[in-house]
Amino acid sequence: MTAAAAASAHYADRKDPATIDWKNLGFAYVKTNGHLRHVWTDGKWDQGEFRTDFDVNLDIAATVLHYGQSCFEGLKAFRMKDGKIRIFRPEVNAKRMIKSCTAIAMAAPPEELFLSAVRRAVEHNADYVPPYGSNGALYIRPFVFGSGAQIGIAPAKEYHFIVLVTPVGEYYVGGMGNPTKALIKHNFDRAAPYGTGQIKAGGNYAPAIKPTIDARDKGYTVMLFLDAKEHKYVDEFSTSNFAAITDEDVTTGRRTYVTPKSRSALASVTNRSLAELAARRFGWNVERRRVEWREVLECKTFTEVAACGTAVIITPVAEIHREVGTPKKDRKEEKVVDPSDPYGFDEPEEEEDIELEVAKVAKHDYGFPGFKALYDAYRALQVGELDGWEEYGWMWPAEGI
Repeated sequence: MTAAAAASAHYADRKDPATIDWKNLGFAYVKTNGHLRHVWTDGKWDQGEFRTDFDVNLDIAATVLHYGQSCFEGLKAFRMKDGKIRIFRPEVNAKRMIKSCTAIAMAAPPEELFLSAVRRAVEHNADYVPPYGSNGALYIRPFVFGSGAQIGIAPAKEYHFIVLVTPVGEYYVGGMGNPTKALIKHNFDRAAPYGTGQIKAGGNYAPAIKPTIDARDKGYTVMLFLDAKEHKYVDEFSTSNFAAITDEDVTTGRRTYVTPKSRSALASVTNRSLAELAARRFGWNVERRRVEWREVLECKTFTEVAACGTAVIITPVAEIHREVGTPKKDRKEEKVVDPSDPYGFDEPEEEEDIELEVAKVAKHDYGFPGFKALYDAYRALQVGELDGWEEYGWMWPAEGI
């Protein structure tokens, strides 16, 4: 097959935007016109190209395959009220990607290159940006990975920076109108106190996939993680940051927006933006501090809790269940030594009895008025319906695409 024929075959594999039901978009990968690709070699990034295929050819010794050299970002583009397309706060994602790449010894796309690549990917896929009023968005996934061959543990000599896009709707069915139930799993930590929890490395996410599937099988929508050192403080949800709101102060009438301060949690662009919006738009207090699990469990400080992130936006959480392990009552004290494993390298973990601590934050039919007000203002800003949305400087480019 010729290169032209191969490109034509790949292009035919795309989803025709004319056939998309914009009002009923889920959160799934849809192939578009193509993606933007840059390659780093000899100490510099190339000019990049827009490609209509969806494949990457890798050496079998590529560092991404062996040592997990990869990181990614997530942001969105919207078709706004004035008919123009704009991207939400991409410069913040650019800075975070530089931080992630630097932490795991990868070549980082400079901010200017990041913004250019994102814009080019959106421009080439403009017909996949959901129409104004559909409540959808074009999800943008920039990612960097080690594509150079390296058998020893060392940085690659080649890196790929790719920007793919796909039209999306709600991550969780029902969104703001469907409060969820979260689980804190016993004997499972997301990130070490001085590990890589604060960057968006691909390796941070794979270990949580199996526990998340198990949690969903038990009726939970999302997992919540506590700090790995003491299991005393809230870190973040598996998909997004943790945020909570207090009731209105009897004297000032203000609420307080609270989110955990932890070096093991990712600095969410959505969480940051909601905190800023809470202060600027509503005049609320904002606290970024350590949040004890006990404080959530007792349900005295907070009247609302939510998961917030680019994909989920705001997902209200009505209940949080924490598994608490205790030594199994009927366990056998005598251990049989396996002659083939005299030192117990293959020995399974001791089983424990599991009990649940339940934090009933709110009733499932509670309207979550604080987060609902924030959500409505946030979404209105992203589509140009909020009065003075331009003053925030969050929608880029200012002139639109």
